[in-house]
Amino acid sequence: MNSDELLLNANEMVAYLQKPASEFTKADIINFIRHNDIRMVNFMYPAGDGKLKTLNFVINNLNYLETILTCGERVDGSSLFSFISAGSSDLYVVPRFRTAFIDPFAEVPTICMLASFFDKDGRPLESSPEHTLAKATRAFTEVTGMEFHTMGELEYYVMIPDDGTFPAVDQRGYHESSPFAKTTAFRTKCMDYIARTGGQIKYGHSEVGNFQQDGYIYEQGEIEFLPVDAQTSADQLMIAKWVIRNVAAEMGLNVTFAPKITTGKAGSGLHIHMRIMKDGKNMMIRDGRLSPEACTMIAGMMDVAPAITAFGNKNPTSYFRLVPHQEAPTNVCWGDCNRSVLVRVPLGWTSNRDMCSMANPLEAEKHFDTSLKQTVEMRSPDGSADIYQLIAGLCVACRHGFEMPDALQVAEKTYVNYNIHDAENADRVGALAQLPDSCEASADCLEKQRAVFEQGTDFFWGSYGRAYAYALKTQRSSHAILDKTTENWTVANASEDPYWPRQTYGTADSATGALTFPNDRYLQNAAYVRLKTLTLDYSLPKKVVEKAHLQQVRFYLTGENLWTWSPMFKHTRMFDPEVIGNGDSDFHSGTSTTMGDGYSYPLLRTFTFGVNITL
Repeated sequence: MNSDELLLNANEMVAYLQKPASEFTKADIINFIRHNDIRMVNFMYPAGDGKLKTLNFVINNLNYLETILTCGERVDGSSLFSFISAGSSDLYVVPRFRTAFIDPFAEVPTICMLASFFDKDGRPLESSPEHTLAKATRAFTEVTGMEFHTMGELEYYVMIPDDGTFPAVDQRGYHESSPFAKTTAFRTKCMDYIARTGGQIKYGHSEVGNFQQDGYIYEQGEIEFLPVDAQTSADQLMIAKWVIRNVAAEMGLNVTFAPKITTGKAGSGLHIHMRIMKDGKNMMIRDGRLSPEACTMIAGMMDVAPAITAFGNKNPTSYFRLVPHQEAPTNVCWGDCNRSVLVRVPLGWTSNRDMCSMANPLEAEKHFDTSLKQTVEMRSPDGSADIYQLIAGLCVACRHGFEMPDALQVAEKTYVNYNIHDAENADRVGALAQLPDSCEASADCLEKQRAVFEQGTDFFWGSYGRAYAYALKTQRSSHAILDKTTENWTVANASEDPYWPRQTYGTADSATGALTFPNDRYLQNAAYVRLKTLTLDYSLPKKVVEKAHLQQVRFYLTGENLWTWSPMFKHTRMFDPEVIGNGDSDFHSGTSTTMGDGYSYPLLRTFTFGVNITL
């Protein structure tokens, strides 16, 4: 980071310390706290529900500050992740200094830092999403000799009362300006706060989605980031979602990252741009054209694209966004400047023309290095994604391309230069693979290709049970108004017998007539037999013990979670019958439901050996 970037950096800690955040040390954090009247420290970390959790510390004295920064603190892992049992739930959380920022919302001056999870033996928690991404990026570099960089396009809807003034054109909100765009002040405040937390923002703008319904305006916005290393990119997106929700709460607004909130209107995506770097050089471009390396990584994504949806599209409404004519992909293909494909190659400033001097005649013509700008964009993910696992999955997919002997042939075969949604191209589109159409189908695709993700990365597999969980609970459908979907029951199609129920939010007694409580249509036989605990012990003969002047010597071996059988295992081994009835977290609201799904991270199988000696 050069001096100009330090001088203009919006992160107050970077500006004060005059060093990039990536170089922050514990001494830097303490120095900043002592000289800037900081009175509290927050550790923040993502839990199983995808939201940031916070642990608050008041700074009692310098010794205590040194202790928490060095040792971290204990937390209850069973309350953060469904795969951790209460019987062995303690985890450590230790702050990552490079993520430090001043909390823009705190009344008491506070520094926040993202934290990493460690197990009881002081090792990184293998199953934590953040560590999964670290393993994926490390494996990518080991295989390719390059670094994996990403950036996100974070889309959301804001809901405000409709005052009837300066109405925007329905579904024509792209780059709209005030007064037709009503939430510009909200977006710019979010951008300012995100930049102050260290987020490297490229730009923000209003998006296509804009409509009125029931006295409210639903206005879509987007904040796009700059490409950085994949782990930093994931951190920035997590913090950005936290900032956006907090700014909305401050301003009394309602905001959602839901993939789809009604039919016929644009859904919200979380497009991820990628580039590969070596020795500071962008390897995506060669001689002004997309490089063979870039085509190779694209081929990897083409091969495992259906499985990627298990990380990037984790809610039933995700699949109502992935429909034709909504600027969302439906088929596995890629192309240049084409928003109907799954992976888009956007413009990359490869013409070598000085457009600045053409637009501004007073400026002398000069060469500006634009090679760092070229990326490729995965367009299927949305706001339901587990950000760390999504980016980890994309990293694995791109690495997979370099392990495919026919990568360039796959890239050539899946390239399209036409709008795949136009009827005239129907025959050509028929030859392309399709993305999954439900959470259940997504999980099936991941199961078939799990070996790709486990190789070299040791991807932790409990998380993809969530896809099954949402599929089994699709009658609740995350508050979406989707009753016009042809595959679902509707009043107009009451004589039909579709598999999926009506997809409208409400209660069975409401005017909408929607079914939102559990019913027995999707119940399956979850009977099971489990060997939960087995203990073997042996006591030495009394004669032997007495010779040692002891009363008793007993050896024992105890095993827990040794064996389980259930007819549900024909679907997946990730099923845990004891999770049934425990409830789950509803995407968006976080409210508790009465319905357990049975899909969870695998229980730990533990063995304990001990000796009891009675003197």
